[in-house]
Amino acid sequence: MPRLDPHSFFDPDHGVARHLHLDLDLDFGTHVVDATATLHFAEPREGTLVLDTRDLEILKVTDGEGRDLPWSLGDADPVLGTPLRIERGEPTARVRVRYRTSPGALALQWLSPPMTAGGEHPYVFSQCQPIHARTIVPLQDSPRVRVRYTANVTVPEPLVAVMSAASVGDGPGPRPGTRTWRFEMPQPIPSYLLALAVGHLASRDLDPRCRIWAEPEVLEAAAWEFAGIGDMLREAEKLFGPYEWDRFDMLVLPPAFPYGGMENPRLTFLTPTLLAGDRSLVNVAAHELAHSWTGNLVTNATMNDFWLNEGFTVYAERRILEALEGEEYAALHAVIGYRSLLEDMERFGMDSPFTRLHTDLAGIDPDSVYSLVPYEKGFLFLTLVERTIGREAWDRFLGEYIRTFRFQSITTEEFRAFFDEQLPGVAEKVRADEWIEGTGLPDNCPEFRSERLEKVEALVERFTSEGMLPTRDETDGWSPEEWQIFLKSLPREIDPDACRRLDETFGLTGSGNYEILVNWLVLAARSGYEPALPRVREVLLGVGRMKYLKPLYEALVAREETRALAREVFEEAKDRYHPIARTGIEAILAS
Repeated sequence: MPRLDPHSFFDPDHGVARHLHLDLDLDFGTHVVDATATLHFAEPREGTLVLDTRDLEILKVTDGEGRDLPWSLGDADPVLGTPLRIERGEPTARVRVRYRTSPGALALQWLSPPMTAGGEHPYVFSQCQPIHARTIVPLQDSPRVRVRYTANVTVPEPLVAVMSAASVGDGPGPRPGTRTWRFEMPQPIPSYLLALAVGHLASRDLDPRCRIWAEPEVLEAAAWEFAGIGDMLREAEKLFGPYEWDRFDMLVLPPAFPYGGMENPRLTFLTPTLLAGDRSLVNVAAHELAHSWTGNLVTNATMNDFWLNEGFTVYAERRILEALEGEEYAALHAVIGYRSLLEDMERFGMDSPFTRLHTDLAGIDPDSVYSLVPYEKGFLFLTLVERTIGREAWDRFLGEYIRTFRFQSITTEEFRAFFDEQLPGVAEKVRADEWIEGTGLPDNCPEFRSERLEKVEALVERFTSEGMLPTRDETDGWSPEEWQIFLKSLPREIDPDACRRLDETFGLTGSGNYEILVNWLVLAARSGYEPALPRVREVLLGVGRMKYLKPLYEALVAREETRALAREVFEEAKDRYHPIARTGIEAILAS
C-alpha cells in the first residue's frame, strides 16, 4: 500500500499524535541535544506505532504509565531516514521517547562565537522544513499531522532560547550555569514549523503584536528596517481575515541561515541580508507574514502539494505589497519573479516533471529539487484565475477557502474538488489541468505591464541592439526592483568592458542591497569581469543564503578560469554554511 505521505513512515491507522511535549537540554560543546519527546494521542491505541527519525540515538521508550515499551529501528532510507517501531502491547494514549540527537543533525546549525555578530557566544538555530524535524525529534514528520506542543529548553547562561511558540517563563536550570526556558504552542502546527533558536539575543517591541529579536549588535538596524511591520499585518488582515496566531514576532539570524525567511508561526526567521538600510527588502517579511494564512493556517498535505503553500503565499504577498505600495510596485515584483522562474525552468528543462505544480516526489529528497516553480508558477495560475473571474469573485473564493480549511492540511485533489464546487466551469476556462499537472508554462500565462517596466525594457533593448548603456540621468530614482529587472534582462554574458563601464558609472560592486549586488556579481562573473571577483569571494564567505550562493557558484564554475576559485572559496567557507546549503553547492561543484 502506498504511503499517505511519500516522505513519512507514519500510518494513521495506528494513531495520530495531537500534542507533543519536549524536554531539550542543549550541549554546545558536543553539539548534541539530550532530549525526551512525549507524544499524546487522541485515544488509547495498541499495536505498532511507527515514528520518523534520522540519526537519533534512541535510549528508552515508555508508555503513559512509565512502563518500558519494546522498540526497534528499521532499515535506513537515504531520503526518509530510519523508522522507529514501537510495540504497544496494551492500549495507551501516550508514548515517551528518551533520545539524543546527532552532532550532524540536518535541522540544526551550531555556530561558534566568531560566526555571530557579537563574537562572544555560540548560537544554534533549526530549519525543519521540508522533512528535517525527524533529525531532532522522533515524531510523525508529515504536514498531514498537526500538533500543539509545549517545551522546556535548557541552555547555558546567559543565552536566550526562543521558539515558534509563546514563551511562558524561565528559571534556573537543572545544573549551575544553566537556565530553562518554557514554551507553549496552543495552535496545531505541522512538524516542519517546529522551530528553535538559542543565542545571545535581545528584543524590541515594534507594535502591540510584533517584536523583533536579534543579537544586540544587530537589533537597532533590524528594528529600524522592520518598523512598519504592524501596518503590514493590519493590511493583511483586511485582505485575508483575522490573524489567528496571536503574535507576529521575528528573529534576525546570523548570516549562515540558508533562506530569506522561514514562516515559523509566532517567530518568523529572517536572514540578515534583508538589512539593506533602506527598507527595500521588507517584501520578504511580507511573504512570511502571508504564510500566516496560506501555509500555516491552510497547509499542503505533502511535499507533492507544496505549491498550495507557496503559490498562494506569493499571491498573498503581492496583494499586501499592492495595498501598501501600489499596483506598479507589485507588478515589478511579479516581473522579477517571472524572470527567475524561467531561469529555474530552463535549468530543469521545460518538459521536466519538476516544472509541474502538482509533483510526484516519491523517493526524491525535496531539497534536491527546490525551485521557484511552486512559488511563481503557482502565483501565475492564481493570478490567471483572478483575472478570469474578477477580483471581487476571487476574493470571495479566497476567503471561503481560508475559512473552510483553516488549521487543516490538504492535497491538490482536495483543492481541485473545492475549486470546482465553488467556481463551476472556471477550471476549463483557465485550463487548470494544464497548469497544475502539466510541465512548463501554458500559453495563457498572465503578463504584467507598467510604465516603469517599459522604460527599463527600452534601455535593455537599446543596450542589446546598440551597445549603449544607460546614463545616470536615465536611472535617477530607480528602485531596487528596476535595477533587478535591468540586470536580469541583460544577456547572460556581456563584454567585460561593458561591465567595467556599468560598474564605474553606478558602483554596482559596492551595492549594499544584496538583490542588486548578487544579480550584478553573477553577470560580472559570467562575463569574466575580474575586478568583481574579490567581492564575489567576500559574499560567498560572508553569506549563507542559498538564493545568493547557488547562482554565484554556478557563475564561477561556468568559466574554466574561475572554477578553481569556486572550489577554493568553498573549502574555506563550507563549515559556515548550513548543511542544506552545503549539499546543494557540492552538487554544483561536482557537475
